Amino acid sequence: MADWKQALDAIVADSADELVALRRQLHAHPEPSGAELETSLLLYQRLADAGLEVRMGPDGCGVVADNPSTKGPDRIAIRGDIDALLIQDEKQVPYRSARDGVMHACGHDAHASIAVGAALALRRLETDGKSPWPLRWRALLQPSEETATGARRMIEAGALAGVRMIFALHVDPARRAGEIGLRTGAFTAHCDALHITVRGRGGHGARPHESRDPIAAVAQLISTLYQFVPRANDSLDATVLSFGRIAGGENPNVIPEQVEIDGTLRTLESAVRMRAVEQIHQVARGVVEITGTQIEVDWRASVPSVHNDVEASRLLSEAAADVTGGVIVRHILRPSMGSEDFACFLDHCPGAMFRLGVAHDLNAITPLHTPTFDVDESALALGAKILARTVVLACKPASATTGA
Repeated sequence: MADWKQALDAIVADSADELVALRRQLHAHPEPSGAELETSLLLYQRLADAGLEVRMGPDGCGVVADNPSTKGPDRIAIRGDIDALLIQDEKQVPYRSARDGVMHACGHDAHASIAVGAALALRRLETDGKSPWPLRWRALLQPSEETATGARRMIEAGALAGVRMIFALHVDPARRAGEIGLRTGAFTAHCDALHITVRGRGGHGARPHESRDPIAAVAQLISTLYQFVPRANDSLDATVLSFGRIAGGENPNVIPEQVEIDGTLRTLESAVRMRAVEQIHQVARGVVEITGTQIEVDWRASVPSVHNDVEASRLLSEAAADVTGGVIVRHILRPSMGSEDFACFLDHCPGAMFRLGVAHDLNAITPLHTPTFDVDESALALGAKILARTVVLACKPASATTGA
């Protein structure tokens, strides 16, 4: 193993307790998308105290930190997201969320801590004079990933200016701590958010024949969509349509005038996506004809698929090859049907994301987006080592020797 790798791994190992403490602080004080002000200030101060050139993101949410030792373009970026979800934390742990109804249920507290840990380790490697060649890198702490708006806002604010390649990770509760998953090409699904409004004519619950019941229309719409869209597409063409919100009415005996529903459509191929979009409109038109209601389908946030670059994926694999303490590297066979607005960064420069195992016991998995989600914190140092090593390898000049 090259001397710089040993030095970098040792730096991260020395700060392992600090990574855990930072993650627990973030977990106990979560902030939802668009409101990550205290989180951003905390991370800003940590990075600025290390001597990095730091600036805040749009409206005080998010952080951009550059190493000051070298100037100019061709920086390598690492990204960690920082927002939490509107979920009540039900864990009984000392670092349980102190904010009712808000929780880090997707691991963004871990992502942010790992990105900060990697940045601080790279900074110390440079100040200790152990960097094998000049490094140019940037750490991005991104807000509003859950609402699919944060990456684009950071890009508009110049977060990718001068960046040549970008890397990130996502925690995976279905993998043991000490294991990572890599994949070249499609890594996540394209996700479209849709908002559907069904307008009818209200009435008395005892006289539904005098109304045009939007609740009945919504029930028929969802049921038909759930049956029709999967059956109308080839089973080999992954298509997932889900609704997570239904809102309408105030009283049990009053048929409301309007009902709203929100959901997501997830696909892997553009042709399949366009076909599914038309199928949704087709079903809506049919329900309108049957129920006499009015239905509006509004397509909102759209996040493309994360597509891992071949060279960026190779660098991640090389970075993980001989990490101190060992790591199991597994190939991911199929893309995830989840989405990630990290894809928006990849529209501007190549990069890659990997899965970081955080399960302590595969027989007691706590899934993402659930009230009991947690991580095995031993994975934090491994994630920081791999991200930091990848930055160094990506900065390697063509003239450097193979064994450096």
